[in-house]
Amino acid sequence: MADSFSKKEREKKKRQKKKEKELRKQERREAGTRPEEIMYVDYNGNFTPNPPEELPEDAEISLEDIQISTPKKEESDENEFERNGVVKFFNDEKGYGFIIDPKTQESFFVHADNLNEEITQNDKVSFEVGKGDRGPVALNVSII
Repeated sequence: MADSFSKKEREKKKRQKKKEKELRKQERREAGTRPEEIMYVDYNGNFTPNPPEELPEDAEISLEDIQISTPKKEESDENEFERNGVVKFFNDEKGYGFIIDPKTQESFFVHADNLNEEITQNDKVSFEVGKGDRGPVALNVSII
């Protein structure tokens, strides 16, 4: 019995919403307002419902000034995968440890197989960042 009552209530609410939607639609028709269907892009890259003004004839636009996406990356001598850090912990018996990048405070796992020379705790090292099973790992670790 309770199921039929809640079902009737749902149907009643559904009919009410449909009726309200139809009323709003009718009001929009009578008012004569319609949403804009065409959007324009002005010379600053903003969307507007109105056509943009014409550019002055003396205005020059160079191709270098137009940026369609992110700015181009500038060339640098620095290898983006090579970093410097400090050995936070290293266990010689188990053959693993962690290196911290002092700039970002990121921690990198290092395994004894990826060492170019022996390291100990608090050594300053340079290393390359690689992808491991559980996150970033330090590769080609050397003491600075």
